[in-house]
Amino acid sequence: MTLCYTRDELRELSGRTRRSAVIAWLEGLNVPFVPDADGWPKVLRGAILGGPATRTPVSEPQLDFS
Repeated sequence: MTLCYTRDELRELSGRTRRSAVIAWLEGLNVPFVPDADGWPKVLRGAILGGPATRTPVSEPQLDFS
């Protein structure tokens, strides 16, 4: 398994075949990516699967029992 999704995997996940449509799908889901040399998005597997680096930390609520 590679660090980033392949083009074929991105096509399969998104259900789209054109580069611009895959990018629009990623942007719609707020999935971070960087374009490679020919403009295809490079997406880390953790960006979609979720992982410690992609989760937003949630602070604990402050309870006042006084």
